[in-house]
Amino acid sequence: MTVTGTNVGYDVDTVRKDFPILERTVHDGRRLVYLDSANTSQKPRTVLDAMEEFLSRHNANIHRASHALGEEATEAYEAARLKVARFVGSADETEIVFTKNISEAINLVAYSVGNASTLGTGDPRLRVGPGDEVVITVMEHHSNIVPWQLLCERTGATLKWFDVSEDGTLDMSRLDELVNERTKIVAVAHQSNMLGTINPVRLIAERAHHVGALVLVDAAQSVPHRGVDVRDLGADFVGFTGHKMCGPTGIGVLWARRELLDVMPPFLGGGEMIETVEMERSTFAPPPHKFEAGTMPITEAVGLGAAVDYLTELDRDAVDAHDQDLTAYALDQFAGVEGLRLFGPADAADRGPVVSFEVDGVHPHDVSQVLDAEGVAVRAGHHCARPLHKRFGVTASTRASFYLYNTRADVDALVAGLAQVKRYFG
Repeated sequence: MTVTGTNVGYDVDTVRKDFPILERTVHDGRRLVYLDSANTSQKPRTVLDAMEEFLSRHNANIHRASHALGEEATEAYEAARLKVARFVGSADETEIVFTKNISEAINLVAYSVGNASTLGTGDPRLRVGPGDEVVITVMEHHSNIVPWQLLCERTGATLKWFDVSEDGTLDMSRLDELVNERTKIVAVAHQSNMLGTINPVRLIAERAHHVGALVLVDAAQSVPHRGVDVRDLGADFVGFTGHKMCGPTGIGVLWARRELLDVMPPFLGGGEMIETVEMERSTFAPPPHKFEAGTMPITEAVGLGAAVDYLTELDRDAVDAHDQDLTAYALDQFAGVEGLRLFGPADAADRGPVVSFEVDGVHPHDVSQVLDAEGVAVRAGHHCARPLHKRFGVTASTRASFYLYNTRADVDALVAGLAQVKRYFG
């Protein structure tokens, strides 16, 4: 690793020039230090240009019109689907369902399973009812908690969960007890959005499949940072979202094994997802279109495709190494900050580029406000992970997250800002 915080062959200064927003200043000319990419990442010029190009030259609805613009729009939309499939390893393009975010992707699975239970579908894997169990973890984002709570309320199933150890890792000691013959679904984050912890999802998936359960992985925090092959995870469903991986908001992805998509009932009804419609009943299009009702976020899909192109050209391993270097450097610098409590694994090798912390005697929102005045953008709150904060005895934390355009100088600015926090609050 070099002293500039980049791995050999990775030129972060060149990368930064691709992101126009990083050129701006805030608060009377202070340099913007953006450390909130776990919330939403910034967008390179190529993504902005691709979306503008589509809207200005090819804008039309997809799969409907037979005119030139309609054909061009459909081609651009489906090309984005193919790019995403290749980006996550060995996925087939018919296994990629576009949603508006990962929250919708998870809800799609939960509601489809619930619908299957109501309709009495012939596939027993999709039927959930009284006596069945759904297993999640205390580490989950609310988007991977609430849909399963609602499913259990609708079906009479029971919700159970893995606890988290003091070091910020999942407590795997009860794996065989929690994931048992009554388990129908296991839903787990690949990487925690608060702790940064990288979870052993393949081990959990192997146990789940041994007892006949389905596995959903929330990969919103992992896909942007490292190469992920959805099949290598051992999962049946994997969700992620465009706005955390240099793409626009309003576009998310659900990957699911084709055999499951074939037997799952639709999540939403409307145009495009149908095969035929009669007044008495309807039949549905094959996947993935069965799950894409109505007019989809076409421009956003094009933008996501451009983001995939950008990340692919950078080299995923190089991005991962850069992120790990920044995380290790931040953990090392934090060790010298008196009164700072860090949440999550102490070793950068066990976590992604997310560091959540509290400063003794200072509310996280006050910490973030002082940092913002210094030009350092972080997030404060429970980060949509309230049960996890409760597990560690706090109501909120301050979170800094790093990405491919951050530098060690950004980490230094954060540490200097924390010194200002301590001076301000005595």
